Amino acid sequence: MDVMDRIKQQVESAPIVLYMKGTPQFPQCGFSSHVVQALGTCGAEFLDVNVLADPEIRQNLPRYANWPTFPQLYIDGELVGGCDIVMELYQRGELKTMVEAAGKQ
Repeated sequence: MDVMDRIKQQVESAPIVLYMKGTPQFPQCGFSSHVVQALGTCGAEFLDVNVLADPEIRQNLPRYANWPTFPQLYIDGELVGGCDIVMELYQRGELKTMVEAAGKQ
């Protein structure tokens, strides 16, 4: 399967998908750690994809999303953004609303 098809399949396979460096238990960068903490505080269950363990995804995800950095958060198949955007949404209380609505469309 082509890497772009794999990414599309992952993004569509769960209501919330986080592409990150490391895992939720062992984040490998501060930005990924912040997003995991915000999602956890919101009670989110999410699929995590460790881009460090899959160089092909790490190389091609920025092209798929037209977003150059990691982490990348997707909710209901749509890119929400990276750490700054997620933290802004979290601080405004909007992330919790998005998490609660995920998968209910």
